[in-house]
Amino acid sequence: MGLSSDVPALRRGLAVLRLLASKAGPVSAGAIARELDLPRSTTYHLLSELAEAGFVTHLPEERRYGLGVAAFELGSAYLRHDPLERLARPLLRRLVDRVERTAHLGVLHGPEALYLVREQPRQPQTLVTDVGVRLPAHLPASGRAMLAHLPAAQVRALFPGAASFVDRTGRGPRDLPALRRLLTAERRRGWAVEDGYVTAGFASVAAPVFDHGGRPVAAISVTFRHACDPTAPPGGPGPECGAEWPDLATEVRAAATELTVRIGGSPAP
Repeated sequence: MGLSSDVPALRRGLAVLRLLASKAGPVSAGAIARELDLPRSTTYHLLSELAEAGFVTHLPEERRYGLGVAAFELGSAYLRHDPLERLARPLLRRLVDRVERTAHLGVLHGPEALYLVREQPRQPQTLVTDVGVRLPAHLPASGRAMLAHLPAAQVRALFPGAASFVDRTGRGPRDLPALRRLLTAERRRGWAVEDGYVTAGFASVAAPVFDHGGRPVAAISVTFRHACDPTAPPGGPGPECGAEWPDLATEVRAAATELTVRIGGSPAP
């Protein structure tokens, strides 16, 4: 078998792994064949090869297949190499040079936003959002940029009651219905904003980064000094926000889209 004929088999094998990774539990060979539009004989051959290599596990009692230990080892190695941070850092640096404001890369860690990378302009400002800091995800724009693209049931599980809604400055959503209204608006708009929710006198805008399945895996944000109007209704860019919000959001979305492409992701519809 030549190299050119190996490529389609490789692509089909990768498609099987991606399908298994997208499922909540093991899958039958018949379901895999149907979803990938493959002949059953081809599907069984691919599963046999992948199982022999350790990337797939066969559950004979259930007649189903799941990801194997080798797939987990690959994922663990991926995380050890910090690829997301390495790919994001130059994008954040260029973003900072363009907008002259502090930029962050954040990820969701349960109901919290965890900051992995921070790049600062020539005249940096002291911010609470340093690398390694975690904040309740419903407050920073970076957290809500990711929450906006999660299933409603998952958001509800992350914020099950009033005690989940930590208050830092007196601004921001106080319950699940208020959070859902914010997320709906921000999902439609394509970017999130907070004005004084995390630190009084500072605001931020953020856009999500997606994996190959269109799931939010990170967010890029910029934070800057801004005095919010305490009489304005919380939840989004109103007259108090100024003309800068959409321009900054355009820059942030461009950086997030480029990082999505770099990691082989696919933006959510």
